[in-house]
Amino acid sequence: MVEWTDFERATIQNIFAKMQYEVVGPAALSRCLVVYPWTQRYFGNFGNLYNASAIIANPLVAKHGTTILHGMDRAVKNMDNIKAEYAELSVLHSEKLHVDPDNFRLLSDCLTIVVAGKLGDEFTGDVQAAFQKFLAVVVTSLGRQYH
Repeated sequence: MVEWTDFERATIQNIFAKMQYEVVGPAALSRCLVVYPWTQRYFGNFGNLYNASAIIANPLVAKHGTTILHGMDRAVKNMDNIKAEYAELSVLHSEKLHVDPDNFRLLSDCLTIVVAGKLGDEFTGDVQAAFQKFLAVVVTSLGRQYH
């Protein structure tokens, strides 16, 4: 079980309360697919992913990026039991989708970059530490089935 300070809880809730899911989610997923092109293999049914412009303009990428962030709401609302909250998603990604669990970390890194850009000066070192701790727990929880 992860121990959260009051600052960490408030910071995570504040970040997600300010987040424009329909902007941040697509930007983070697009960045991941562009910077780490091997992650595209899981999105073969998304159509044109041939270059950065196509990925950024792809409505299926945008929709899935938004879906991912809305899925993270579950973790924000249940910070004391994220592993249990994501148990079914871990099984789905492991056994049905066969997603390399390292891709969760890659996406979380891209999400951190996008959130930092949106928050600007508000994204202090302490805020980043809390956000990355949260993302590390999410990534570990999603990858739990693999262990």
